[in-house]
Amino acid sequence: MELRQLNTFRTVASTLNFSRAAEVLNYVPSNVTMQIKALEDELGVRLFDRLGKQLVLTTAGIRFLTHIQGVLDKLDEARSAVHDNEDLTGTLTISANEVVCAYRLPAVFQRFRSQHPGVRLIFRSVPNLELKQALFEGTADVVFMLDEPIRSSGLAVEPLVEERFRLFAAPDHPLAKRNLLQLEDFHGEVFLTNEKGCPYRTMFDRSFEKEGVDSITYLEFQSAEAIKQCAVSGIGIAFLPEIVTEAEVDRGDLVALPWEIPDLHVYTQMSWHKDKWLSPIIESFIETAGEVLANSPIHAV
Repeated sequence: MELRQLNTFRTVASTLNFSRAAEVLNYVPSNVTMQIKALEDELGVRLFDRLGKQLVLTTAGIRFLTHIQGVLDKLDEARSAVHDNEDLTGTLTISANEVVCAYRLPAVFQRFRSQHPGVRLIFRSVPNLELKQALFEGTADVVFMLDEPIRSSGLAVEPLVEERFRLFAAPDHPLAKRNLLQLEDFHGEVFLTNEKGCPYRTMFDRSFEKEGVDSITYLEFQSAEAIKQCAVSGIGIAFLPEIVTEAEVDRGDLVALPWEIPDLHVYTQMSWHKDKWLSPIIESFIETAGEVLANSPIHAV
């Protein structure tokens, strides 16, 4: 078992794509495939399942990654000690959901790449519900979650930006002309939301249940962009963070309804595993993300 095979395995586990891993490692794809096969042959287990075009870690692959992550972290630590005064190089894997990726992270990535051009950034868009697991499985170094304040014994969590959620509708929607809304005004309306299981969808449901409303008509989506465009088209009332709809509100394509959702406190939060060794690359990224998002013009914590 060679260190390069372990590093290749970790990179494939992070990207879940042989071609992308080859690009990161500066190998030809066949070399990556050969190394993974040799590793699987030596271990006597399959580390990845190929489900059509989708690559996923097997249970054995997840267990193996958990154990070798510490070994590779120690090796990275040793390399950093030797090259302490040199420019940072290496690979950093970041995960976040669609909203944070599109509206919060571009400025972070731009700043970090300008500071450390030698670092390879790998980004994976991951649903909110899978982000914590990415840290525990070692497939991401740092993740960004959109959720109510998170408390975890195994994760370090840093709240960065409080995201204000509102109800939005097309300007010709009957409720868009109102200066004041009552709960009964929403009866018969269609709400455009994320699917059940999404943290802020759960909080949205909870807030209406507290008001005694338990029969709401929903259209559910996986994408905030789809929710927004359906609201612009007049299909229903969108439940979204303000940052997602800024451009549409400025153009007059959407209107924020005069309704405050009580007890809804959602934050963009940065997290990493408490037991993971924070290499200089990770430490620098955490610092950069904190600086950039702390100076965000909307609802900085």
